[in-house]
This record gives sequence, C-alpha cells and structure tokens, in this order.
Amino acid sequence: MKKVRSKSASQCPISFALDLFGDRWSLLIIRDVVFKKKCHFREFLTSPEKISTNILAARLAKLEANNLLIKTVDPENASGFIYRLTSKGRDLVPLLLEMTSWSAKHDPTSVLSDSVIDGAPRQLLRRLKKDRQSLLSDILKNIPK
Repeated sequence: MKKVRSKSASQCPISFALDLFGDRWSLLIIRDVVFKKKCHFREFLTSPEKISTNILAARLAKLEANNLLIKTVDPENASGFIYRLTSKGRDLVPLLLEMTSWSAKHDPTSVLSDSVIDGAPRQLLRRLKKDRQSLLSDILKNIPK
C-alpha cells in the first residue's frame, strides 16, 4: 500500500521524511529492529522508553503502510507477527548511524556505554569514525530479511 502525499504537503525532502518517520517512536522502533534485533510486538514494549501498546500498534501500522516494515505471521506462533525492515527501511540505517554520531558529539548527557539503547556505544562510534562503509555493511548484513 503506497502512501499518497496530500496536495498541501511541502515538496521538501526533509518534510517527506518527517511525514514517514518523524515522530519519536517510529525511529526508536527502527532502531530496535536494527540494533537490538527486535521483531515481535512484545519485544518493542521492553525498550526503556516505555512506549504504550496503542502508540506501538499505531506506529507499527504506519511503518508498514509506508513500506518501511513488513509484517508476517510468526511461523512459531500463528497468532503472532514478525516485523522486519523492507529495503526502504534498511536505507534508514545510515541516518541512524549519523544521528548516533551527532548525538554523542552534541548531547552532554550522552552515556557512551556499549549499548545503543543505553547510549551511543563506544565501539560503534569508533568504527563509524574509522570505517563508516565497513560498519554500515556489517550492520546491514546482520539485519534479518
């Protein structure tokens, strides 16, 4: 299902991106898929930001409707679903890396732990500075298709 932009929408590329994933929760869901390998509804609920179930359901539906995530039946639980990034969603990984780098540089409260959830991981930031393309390639290889 392709989302059609309204006639009144700005033609600005940044506005387009914000229309798709410009709220706090959408990028955090994508972050969890990329860096924490989360794929089930209940797993997203365990993130430290404490998203509510109704907001999570709405954001997952929006990400799916805009072809950033695909939802499939869980083969191990026929009443459950698995959420995975589409190629369009995978194209957001460089943005997540740049946001991580920018935040680590400019947020005085950033915690440089070894977890993306708790803060910008030192190892990821070192690799990002040293060889961005290799890091990006490794991350993309490890995202389930």
